[in-house]
Amino acid sequence: MEDGQGAAPATGATAPDGGRAGEIGRQAGRGLRWSVLGNLVMKAGSFVMSLVLARLLVPEDFGVYAIALAASQFVLYVNDAGVIAAVVQWRGRLEEIAPTATVVAIASSAALYGVFWVVAPYFAEMSGNEGATGVIRVLSATNLVYGLTAVRSAALMRRFQQDRLTRANLVGFCVNAPVTIGLAAAGAGAYSFAWGQLAGAAVTGVLVVLFARVRISAGLDRAVAGRLLVFGLPLCVSLGIEGVLLNADSVIVGDTLGAAPLGFYLLAFNISSWVPGLVGTAIRYVALPGFSRLAEEDRESLSRGVGRVVPLLVSVVLPIAVVLGTLAPSVVALLYGERWAPAAEVLRFLAILMVVRMLAALAVDILAAMGETRSTVWLNLGWAVALVPALMTGARVDGIRGAAIAHAAVALLVALPLTALALHRAGVAVAPLASALVRPLLGGALAAAVTTALAHVTPDIPFVRLCVAGGAGTLAFVLLVVPRAELGRLAGRVAGSLTAGTRPVTPGPEPTEEENR
Repeated sequence: MEDGQGAAPATGATAPDGGRAGEIGRQAGRGLRWSVLGNLVMKAGSFVMSLVLARLLVPEDFGVYAIALAASQFVLYVNDAGVIAAVVQWRGRLEEIAPTATVVAIASSAALYGVFWVVAPYFAEMSGNEGATGVIRVLSATNLVYGLTAVRSAALMRRFQQDRLTRANLVGFCVNAPVTIGLAAAGAGAYSFAWGQLAGAAVTGVLVVLFARVRISAGLDRAVAGRLLVFGLPLCVSLGIEGVLLNADSVIVGDTLGAAPLGFYLLAFNISSWVPGLVGTAIRYVALPGFSRLAEEDRESLSRGVGRVVPLLVSVVLPIAVVLGTLAPSVVALLYGERWAPAAEVLRFLAILMVVRMLAALAVDILAAMGETRSTVWLNLGWAVALVPALMTGARVDGIRGAAIAHAAVALLVALPLTALALHRAGVAVAPLASALVRPLLGGALAAAVTTALAHVTPDIPFVRLCVAGGAGTLAFVLLVVPRAELGRLAGRVAGSLTAGTRPVTPGPEPTEEENR
């Protein structure tokens, strides 16, 4: 039997304070805190690892890795046939579907790995580097691990047990980092990335199975499999298209311009992915289960939840995008050195893409929570149809800068309107969202103006320019966007913390043995 501790309460249960929606919010908030903490630690570790690898490897190695990563990430999006999302969104008990979902996820991941083993040479050749074939095959093997553990990962997310997922991922990273760096130092080149990730994924998978406490069993109930696939396959197709959206630029830039320019492009794309990887991934861990539970209540509760989350997300991400966009040369020079300077012009435009990516990803999770998985297909398909020719044209006309401009333009002019339309057609109140976003957008414009103006009068020292110009722009955003009452409460807390340190401390009683425990 499945361990029931921490399982989501049955539909219709009420919490004593705030009702069912309030209880969902508290569970999701706890899960989000753990997800953000875990991602913060992992991103900090990944950043340190990237600094080391940038000095051990050459841009061509990063380019080969980018090609392999594009292949493996595409497989990852369609790897489990949508089983994870289907299990999280399932309205009944987990025991009803776990055996069938396990079989479907394992069969799907194994079949896809076999297919990509065969097509790896053709994918590498299409991407402009036949030497990436072996790296693709090793890196894609991580998806076999994800297929084996899909239902257990979904069980942890469904119960809002992100603390256990966080611990498993952190231990996996602690294996990944030394393996990758050690192999890079030994001259393994792009293979160091692949073997490091595979080792880390294997350790994480073992821990997920142990933490989930879901009985290991396999079976195939055709009725359950049909329901899983009706929900999961459209979402699987949508996420596969999302994989194209995230990785088409690597393939097109590599094929059009070669491995070295692709290395510069990848570095900029990685920087622009820090916030989606840190905040966006953490939100996605809780967005689907949280909005799924709200959708069980009524559409009005869901719309209220969306109306709170979207403006908050924009208010967190927009000032970061402004700093990355306006001070891109300083960011790249400070972190990676002058030899990576060509990546700065790419980063300016990918900062715009960063904001749209996070909003679109959140919209996909909202639609999936509502059972509107077919809408996610049309959203991502429309984006991809516009993006691919735009990237080809941009790369040929203006190199890696042109590809970045194309990416940003399609995101703003195509993806955002499609996102709003999909939410509106699903029944989410979009008009209140538009009015709630006015102040954050004005704050972003003010922050960009302040940052740009100060960058022209600040010494051309990356750290100084980021602190002075970037800090002033961020402060301007906060003063305009954050309500005065909230600023007042924050100032009061800071003042209280400072004055508390100057007060005499009165010794209290010694802690009891129970308190020490």
